[in-house]
Amino acid sequence: MSEIQNQNVLTSTQIVIEQALRKLGYGDDMVDLLKEPIRLLTVKIPVKMDNGKTRIFTGYRAQHNDAVGPTKGGVRFHPAVNEDEVKALSIWMSLKCGIADLPYGGGKGGVICDPRSMSFGELERLSRGYVRSVSQIVGPTKDIPAPDVMTNAQIMAWMMDEYSRIREFDSPGFITGKPLVLGGSRGRESATARGVTIMIEQALMSKGIALKGARIAIQGFGNAGSYLAKFMHEAGARVIAISDVHGALYNEEGLDIPDLVDRRDSFGMITNLFKDTITNEELLELDCDVLVPAAIEDQITEVNAGRIRARIIVEAANGPTTLEGTRIVTERGILLIPDVLASAGGVIVSYFEWVQNNQGYYWTEEEVDDKLQRMMLRGFKDVHDLHLSRGVDMRLAAYMVGVRKMAEAVRYRGWV
Repeated sequence: MSEIQNQNVLTSTQIVIEQALRKLGYGDDMVDLLKEPIRLLTVKIPVKMDNGKTRIFTGYRAQHNDAVGPTKGGVRFHPAVNEDEVKALSIWMSLKCGIADLPYGGGKGGVICDPRSMSFGELERLSRGYVRSVSQIVGPTKDIPAPDVMTNAQIMAWMMDEYSRIREFDSPGFITGKPLVLGGSRGRESATARGVTIMIEQALMSKGIALKGARIAIQGFGNAGSYLAKFMHEAGARVIAISDVHGALYNEEGLDIPDLVDRRDSFGMITNLFKDTITNEELLELDCDVLVPAAIEDQITEVNAGRIRARIIVEAANGPTTLEGTRIVTERGILLIPDVLASAGGVIVSYFEWVQNNQGYYWTEEEVDDKLQRMMLRGFKDVHDLHLSRGVDMRLAAYMVGVRKMAEAVRYRGWV
């Protein structure tokens, strides 16, 4: 994604944050405080590569606001990571935590790199180097990282081990998304998709559409997209399309999801095994009941929003619909479940993991799923009720619910 697009992601986020705060009755001082992270650290990470040369990587950690509690958010390894993207993502994390009523503010981190071109050893050295670079501002009571784009449980394990070495005590609560044997939570890997599944069920119910037989198109087949496809298939829905960066697979009768999940590689690539494909752009415009953008930002814009034929859009990715795209699909009567609500399942179960680490007592997957369902349903009800009572679109309603707790905490602390 280009630098200009990233700037638009941050700017559009700030526009809606301001609208939400104004609707809640707050003034310029609160807007000025909450439209930017309170802290942004930029680091240079030297890594010894396998060829013997040292390469310097640039990394970031943004902490949006810690009035409610420690900040929380993932670390992504991706070539397109930049400062504005990390700042916007930290704000979105604050909103997700607010909607779920978690005792967190939002954080986000990233390193500019392409893990697909790096060896296992290089990734370990980079992961440990990132933790050393940010160790002064993170920790189980300060800022708790987690997996994100192109990072996983193994990378979290290396990061936890490095932090524990620096602090000289075992600290599983420093990071979430860890392997189970190192204090991870059952249900964490599939949590985002579980949350999106719950949102799809609620959205379909509000439109009077049965889940069984519903036509679902999913853009993206990484962690969230593949788990979601699996859950939808098991529930009796028809997953008619999935995609990866190379293209999309489409079958009006429904794809063989178990086979596709089994054959995808670790980065979610599957379409390169097929000749008969369509484009990602064509997938977005398919006639379907539910469209799930689960890939990257800025996919539904003023250019294609008028051609979207889905009845419901559920955003599993961060920022897949622009503000103008949101306006167009909303005016056309398409129900849009925004990212800060739909994809909150990941941070909710990360919170469960942190709680389990802190108390040293671990729950069953059934307990995790039950608690996740209750919190997601409450979030949907809060946002949907506000959407109806205040006559605002679902995105603005979600921002209002998401920022309200943080603004109240700031006010009680006497910061503004």
